[in-house]
Amino acid sequence: MVLSELPSSEYNPFYQTYVMALGNVELIEELVRGKDELLSLLKEIPEQKLDYAYAKGKWSLAEALIHVIDTERVFQYRALCIARNDKTPLPGFDQDDYVPYSNAANRSKASLVQEYKAVRDSTIALFNSFDQEAIKRIGLASDSKMSVRALGFIISGHQAHHVRIIKERYLA
Repeated sequence: MVLSELPSSEYNPFYQTYVMALGNVELIEELVRGKDELLSLLKEIPEQKLDYAYAKGKWSLAEALIHVIDTERVFQYRALCIARNDKTPLPGFDQDDYVPYSNAANRSKASLVQEYKAVRDSTIALFNSFDQEAIKRIGLASDSKMSVRALGFIISGHQAHHVRIIKERYLA
């Protein structure tokens, strides 16, 4: 499944920025490449930098990383529900409501790396399990149509977006 096969009608226009940031990638390859990229980036980050926020009112680096993990979990769950033909409309989630309860200030780099690996490996396994019918299935999430395949590309694009921000604003 390559991105050029994904019609924009299968996801809310809000996610267009994430999807278009990827180029014409193959879904599973991009999930694996993204995992390698983020893990490589995390190796460069000193433990003491996790508490750094690039501006007042912005998330710390640890909070940004947990946000990436939380978002992937939410989108992974949506993909599972839709792939299994669950017709229940899936709610949205407010990222800003999650961050204060993330316990980011008390997390070590090693714990964040471990959690990220577990979540991304689970995402890769989940998307590898979908057949052609399941990957194209469409459900309702955040009051918008959403396909399973769109969710996979959005997971990848969302992470790519935050990797760019981390490099430009937290590590520059």
